[in-house]
Amino acid sequence: MSAAVKYTLGRIGLFVVVVAALWPVDMDIFLKLILALLFSAAVSFFLLKGWRDEMAEEMAAAAERRRVEKERLRSALAGDDQAEGAAEERPADEKG
Repeated sequence: MSAAVKYTLGRIGLFVVVVAALWPVDMDIFLKLILALLFSAAVSFFLLKGWRDEMAEEMAAAAERRRVEKERLRSALAGDDQAEGAAEERPADEKG
């Protein structure tokens, strides 16, 4: 299971637990939901730190893969599908 799914399910689970804890309290339902949202967000900041960090690492790795693939495709479309090191070996005045 991906870290994003675990973190999302953890956030939803915390929200449901807080709503269930506030359910017997005599107040407006919208106020209960807002309080549950705020409290579960604060609690998840501490309890779900590991999953949040794991999700951030996965997202950063995916962004890097997309960036590398985008650069590879751009160079292939530009006709520079030679070895990547060849561009570095050319003199500076020949680089385009």
